[in-house]
Amino acid sequence: MADLSKYRNIGIFAHVDAGKTTTTERILKLTGKIHKTGEVHDGAATTDFMEQEAERGITIQSAATTCFWNDHRMNIIDTPGHVDFTVEVYRSLKVLDGGVGVFCGSGGVEPQSETNWRYANESEVARLIFVNKLDRLGANFYRVVDQVKNVLGANPLVMTLPIGEEDDFVGVVDVLSQKAYIWDDTGLPENYEVTDIPADLVEKAAEYREELIETALEADDDLLEAYMEGEEPSLEQIKECIRIGTRDLTFFPTFCGSAFKNKGIQLVLDAVVDYLPSPTEVDAQPLTDEAGEPTGEVATVSVDEPLRALAFKIMDDRFGALTFIRIYSGVLNRGDTILNSFTGKTERIGRMVEMHADDRTELDRAQAGDIIAVVGMKNVQTGHTLCDVKNPCTLEPMIFPTPVISIAVAPKDKGGSEKMGIAIGKMVAEDPSFQVETDEDSGETILKGMGELHLDIKVDILKRTYGVDLNVGKPQVAYRETITQPIEDSYTHKKQSGGSGQFGKIDYRIKPGEPGTGFVFKSTVVGGNVPKEFFPAVEKGFKGMMDEGVLAGFPVLDVEVELYDGGFHAVDSSAVAFEIAAKGAFRQSIPKAGPQLIEPIMKVDVFTPEDHVGDVIGDLNRRRGMIKDQEAGVTGVRIKGDVPLSEMFGYIGSLRTMTSGRGQFSMEFSHYMPCPQNVAEAVIAEVKAAKEAKK
Repeated sequence: MADLSKYRNIGIFAHVDAGKTTTTERILKLTGKIHKTGEVHDGAATTDFMEQEAERGITIQSAATTCFWNDHRMNIIDTPGHVDFTVEVYRSLKVLDGGVGVFCGSGGVEPQSETNWRYANESEVARLIFVNKLDRLGANFYRVVDQVKNVLGANPLVMTLPIGEEDDFVGVVDVLSQKAYIWDDTGLPENYEVTDIPADLVEKAAEYREELIETALEADDDLLEAYMEGEEPSLEQIKECIRIGTRDLTFFPTFCGSAFKNKGIQLVLDAVVDYLPSPTEVDAQPLTDEAGEPTGEVATVSVDEPLRALAFKIMDDRFGALTFIRIYSGVLNRGDTILNSFTGKTERIGRMVEMHADDRTELDRAQAGDIIAVVGMKNVQTGHTLCDVKNPCTLEPMIFPTPVISIAVAPKDKGGSEKMGIAIGKMVAEDPSFQVETDEDSGETILKGMGELHLDIKVDILKRTYGVDLNVGKPQVAYRETITQPIEDSYTHKKQSGGSGQFGKIDYRIKPGEPGTGFVFKSTVVGGNVPKEFFPAVEKGFKGMMDEGVLAGFPVLDVEVELYDGGFHAVDSSAVAFEIAAKGAFRQSIPKAGPQLIEPIMKVDVFTPEDHVGDVIGDLNRRRGMIKDQEAGVTGVRIKGDVPLSEMFGYIGSLRTMTSGRGQFSMEFSHYMPCPQNVAEAVIAEVKAAKEAKK
């Protein structure tokens, strides 16, 4: 059996463009996993294997790979930095034991690094910090360390200091061993020498070492006491204290270097082995019941326990559907039958593979602590628990953000519908933050996502990967109509043309109903002027007309109809005659009852840094929003309010501009409200123009 203490499951995450993928490339090169380094700007990075990633120079989906360093096995996940793909970071953090947060030496702590840091805090993942790009113009390691303290509220434990800055950056000082690592100009990671610290850094290095030891020894009172009395702890004791503090999130060991120039990566790899926890050292995953409530039990990481694994990502590639799983306990062999506790169905494990970006190595068995992919699983979705058939259990599920933007799409050619349906089905399974629905009113397919870039890339994938060309419409608002005044009226339907005719007379009252009631019908006829058997026909007639209002043809909501009198003919009256009478009555009376256009109002929740609150509130007011509540937090302010959906298109772009990219928001449908006159007139005119154009 493999020794679990030599496993490290880590993720690399940061703001877009801080150098995560380049750092991953260097790690793979150093550990001998690849022999030629691919560059992001050339579109040749190993973990950026999608066409869209290579072109745009960004990471879109998290990629998994495995390598070895100092006799330790590392499962590494390179995650995207762009806010539209946060779901990839979120689900990766869920299954990792440790992480490396990469910050740009000149950009510092950027908005998306704040979001990812917040996610990592929620997931309680131990982290190292790597300040990258110190060869860049304007790079300043000490400024970034201050930002980590002030912006993230975290405690960085400085482990290395830079030698030189910008173009003169040549290496790093290892604070703990008080040695300098200096690389030559070849750009090869192995070409470095260990020397004494340059004279101008000796004093600074000594200061930082003292600070490092004092901070680290807080994890062990006895050692701290001895140190205060002048007794120097051994290197092993200090490392053990750093390990404990890192695991408990007391502080974050902070390193510096330049991934692109191959400087400083070895020390980060050593730190992953020395300080980040193995699968057995992190808090075990809690188990829940079917309703998602914790049961008090946990999935202990051990090969002797029953199998418990979490499917955290589904990917469709040229070999078929891949289900990425993290095994928390037990052993999984090829040919095993396992239970999906969410669906209650069993599946047989056909092929298991270890992933290296989009390459793979076949496996016969995997065990607790492993991150692997299984080929060809049928009914498994992200967040499902896979377990031993005899020991069913549910791991704590994943919670995904709700989509905030939608577009209508239709295939350009008729034959594309089925192809599009299959492709979208696969994409929804891969990405839980991407949703699809069919608009009942227009029959259009509506795609929903986390942002405009997110949907842009989904449309691009549909086109290139699945060969489906789409017409993309602008987002539509689902308006409705209602009435504002009660009215009492009468309608008679009669038709006589030889033989038996048709006759039905109804006297009725129509009034506005309570919001949310839809259509309500009641009958108060006494004395048999309208026989009981015709009541359902009258109701059916009115109800059938509610689908199309008189103003712009939108469905009608919240109307109450009362039938109180009428008349019938012994021979000529029939259910059909009364149904037609009700339809005529609707057409006659609704225009007199003060018809009105109503619009969907969204419950909006905006998160913004404190210095932009005024701008955000002013902007929401301009969008006809009603501010309901404000809550101040540690990193910013949450503003809650009700805003019409029609005013929210393109909001994410405006919000990011206003808040320098640091704002976020979510919204969900709340209720319908009357449209202001000018908005209603514009909508009605637009609908009429569209109808004219179709003629």
